[in-house]
Amino acid sequence: MTRLDLCYWFCKHKCLADRKRVEIEDYKLLENMNKLTSLKYLEMKDIAINISRNLKDLNQKYADLQPYLEQINLIEEQVAALEQAAYKLDAYSKKLEAKYKKLEKR
Repeated sequence: MTRLDLCYWFCKHKCLADRKRVEIEDYKLLENMNKLTSLKYLEMKDIAINISRNLKDLNQKYADLQPYLEQINLIEEQVAALEQAAYKLDAYSKKLEAKYKKLEKR
C-alpha cells in the first residue's frame, strides 16, 4: 500500500467516521426534540383538561343562576309595564286636572 493509498484510506475512514458522528448527533437532537415535544403535548393536555373542568364548572354555575336570571327578566318586563301604566295614569290625571280647572272656571 502506497502513501497515497494510505492517505486516501485514512481520509475516507475519517470522513465516514465524521459522517457517522454527525448522524448520531442528529439522531440525539431529534430524540431530544421528540422528548420536549412530548412534554409540551402533556402540558397542553393538562391545560385542556383544566379548561374543560372550568368550563363545566361555569356551565353549572350558569345553570344554577338561570332561575334567578329568568326572575330578573320577568321583573324587568313587569317594571316596564308598570312604567307604561304610570305614564298613562299621569297623562290621564293631567287630563282630569285640566277638565277640573276648566269646570272650575265656569
